[in-house]
Amino acid sequence: MYITLSLFLAGFYFLIKGADWLVIGASSIAKKFRVSNLMIGLTVVSFGTSAPELIVNLIASFQGSSDLAIGNVIGSNISNVLLILGIAAVIFPLAVKRGTTWKEIPFNLLAILALWLLINDTLIDAGSASLLSRIDGGILLLFFIIFLYYTFGIGKVEGEGEDVKKHSIWISVMMVIAGMLGLAFGGKWIVDGAIVIAQFFGMSEGLIGLTIIAIGTSLPELAATAVAAWKHNPDIAIGNIIGSNIFNIFWILGLSALAKPLLFNDSLNIDIYVMFIATIVLFLFMFVGKKNILQRWQGIVMIGLYVAYIVYLVLRG
Repeated sequence: MYITLSLFLAGFYFLIKGADWLVIGASSIAKKFRVSNLMIGLTVVSFGTSAPELIVNLIASFQGSSDLAIGNVIGSNISNVLLILGIAAVIFPLAVKRGTTWKEIPFNLLAILALWLLINDTLIDAGSASLLSRIDGGILLLFFIIFLYYTFGIGKVEGEGEDVKKHSIWISVMMVIAGMLGLAFGGKWIVDGAIVIAQFFGMSEGLIGLTIIAIGTSLPELAATAVAAWKHNPDIAIGNIIGSNIFNIFWILGLSALAKPLLFNDSLNIDIYVMFIATIVLFLFMFVGKKNILQRWQGIVMIGLYVAYIVYLVLRG
């Protein structure tokens, strides 16, 4: 048990560090081949920051831990909005662009609605079991392609994107290899540890996915968003979270289901509703007080809502 717990904790370090190495190395290689900063930001960096959730989900789905895989995405999205954006707003009030309020946030709501419709076979079709099938995964990936097309259009209008530091080709390749190994080992240790911990304490895999793993795999977003808020860069802070949430549903759950269909525990519907309500709260806050500004008091409210949600999860068991 102690060895498993140690590997579980070490897994988060290797997972997050692996994603960081992968992004830096791959971005440097792309820059060597004269790929624009915009395309690096839209592809390598965006996919890299979603790598922790993706690796955990793929390993969990292949091992048959569907609750862990689905719970990780739902929990990450809830913590992204309520906890991470809440902390960022407390650090410095975040000015939100009109396009984000009326396009990206509603697109996030569309992603949640699409997931609910695709995953609830027992509620909608009175089926014997709810399943995110390979066809459902394909549909989510098609939505993801639409989102990428939209993001590319926004990028052309709003600028170049990420500033990339160049390394030698050999150092870049080694960083990519090290990053992939870190993701592979870190993800495996986290999933294996989560299953053992859940069994030892009599907790459900869904609860572990919604809490510990969700927060752990969201650490890259927390770091990036907090630094962006501290540097008074609200576009990165808000865009990072909303984009990550859309990636999580369309890309990560889509790819996970395409790899292996995911059985859905209907009790997780409550958490999908919480995810939807959290996004609605963010949308409504754009019209309360100072318009299109996420204020400090609103950040405190969001953090309070997240704490209340965690307490509810613990009580629910």
